[in-house]
Amino acid sequence: MLRNDQLDQWDRDNFFHPSTHLADFARGNLPNRVVTGGQGCHIEDRDGTRLLDAFAGLYCVNVGYGRQEIAEAIAAQARELAYYHAYVGHGTEASITLAKMVLDRAPDHMSKVYFGLSGSDANETNIKLIWYYNNILGRPEKKKIISRWRGYHGSGLMTGSLTGLELFHNKFDLPLAQVVHTEAPYYFRRPRADMTEARFTAHCVAELEALIEREGAETIAAFIGEPVLGTGGIVPPPEGYWPAIQAVLDRHDILLVADEVVTGFGRLGTMFGSDHYGLKPDLITIAKGLTSAYAPLSGSIVSDKMWSVLERGTDENGPIGHGWTYSAHPIGAAAGVANLELIDALDLVGNAGRVGGYLNEALTDALADHPHVGDVRGEGMLAAVEFLRDRDSRSFFDASDKIGPQVAAALLDQGVIARAMPQGDILGFAPPFCLTTQEADEIVGKTLKAVTKVLG
Repeated sequence: MLRNDQLDQWDRDNFFHPSTHLADFARGNLPNRVVTGGQGCHIEDRDGTRLLDAFAGLYCVNVGYGRQEIAEAIAAQARELAYYHAYVGHGTEASITLAKMVLDRAPDHMSKVYFGLSGSDANETNIKLIWYYNNILGRPEKKKIISRWRGYHGSGLMTGSLTGLELFHNKFDLPLAQVVHTEAPYYFRRPRADMTEARFTAHCVAELEALIEREGAETIAAFIGEPVLGTGGIVPPPEGYWPAIQAVLDRHDILLVADEVVTGFGRLGTMFGSDHYGLKPDLITIAKGLTSAYAPLSGSIVSDKMWSVLERGTDENGPIGHGWTYSAHPIGAAAGVANLELIDALDLVGNAGRVGGYLNEALTDALADHPHVGDVRGEGMLAAVEFLRDRDSRSFFDASDKIGPQVAAALLDQGVIARAMPQGDILGFAPPFCLTTQEADEIVGKTLKAVTKVLG
C-alpha cells in the first residue's frame, strides 16, 4: 500500500523495540506492524488487516479491546486531575477507591496495596520490602530470594535476576548474587518419563529442600513464584505442588511472593491464582489485569503479617524511603476502577473459566494425538501446545529449526495471533476474557492447519 508518510521508516530509524532482534529490524529483515485499533478480541493495523488476538497483547487486555467505559473513565480523570503524587499521605478518589476494590477481591489476610506502574517495578518493590522487613526484625543476613528456572518476574536488575530465562540474563551480568534458582514445576520436562505428577512434585520439593540446606535457611528471605508459569511455557503446577512448597517455606520461615501479574483478576477462572491453588502469600504482585492494560498500573499487595512489621519500622526509623513519582497515578487508578467494575458487570472471570476450559479441551481434542505434539496444557484462559521431534524418545527439535516461531507465523498468516514462547518450541495462548466459543473454535481450527502446514 502506497502512503504519503514516512512512519515505517521513522519506526526503523528511531524506535527501540523491546525483545527484538535490533539489527534485523533496522535492516528491514523483520516486518513491522503499526496497530491502529481494536474491538473485542480483535486488533487492526493500518493496512486494514484484522487479527484475532489470542494472546491479549501480552496476557493483559483481559476485558478486550475498545471498552469505552474505561476510555471514558481515563478521559474524565484527565480532565478533572491528570496527576498528583501519593507521597506523605496524599491520594486521589480513584487511587483510594481502587485500593479498596483490590483488597475486597484479594485473599482475606492481605492488608494494603502499594501501586506502581509495571510488574517489574512491583517486584522490585517487593524485594525492597522483604529486605526492610528482615532488617526491622534484626535478621540482616536473611536476604536471599529463591526463584525458579523458567519463571518470569520482570526485566530490571533484581527482577531480571529473578526471571529464570537465559534471554534475560545473557550479557546483562545477571543474575545478581542475592538470587538463587530452583527446579521449575514443569511436568512435561520431568527428568524421568516414568514419574507420576505426585513423584515429580516430591522431586521439586526435595530440590527446594536441598537448596535451602546448601544456602542455609537463615540466609533465605523469600520464595517467588507464578501460580502458573507464564512466559516460561504456560505450565500449570503438577498435582499437590503448591501445598507442598508452602509447607516447606512455612517450616523454614521463608516468605512467599505470589507473582500474579498474569493470573490476577480472573485469568484462571478465579479472581486470583492464590485462591485457585490455596496459597497464603505474604506479598502478591499485580499488574496486567489490574487495568487490562488500558493504562500502566501495578501493585504490591502486602499481608497483615508484613504490614505490622513495616509500621514498626517507621516508628523506629521514620518515613519509609521508597516511592515512585507515578505511584498510584490517578489516570491508571481510574482505569483500574472502571476495569474491575466491567469485569464484575460482564462476569468475565466466569467466562474466562468456562470458555477457557472449552478452549483447552478443544485444543487437546484437535492436537494431542499429532506425532509432533508432546503436550497440550493449560488452565482457565491460558493454554499451550509444545512440539517435539519424537514422542517416544521425548527428543526435541534443535532450537535453530525454530519450529515454534514457524507455527506462530503460519497461524498469523491465517489471521490469529499466538505467541512462540522462549526456550522451547511452545505455542502459547492467553486470549481476552470476552472470548466466545466460536472464536475459540476459530483459534483451534486455524492452529491445527498451522501445525499441519509446518509439521505435516
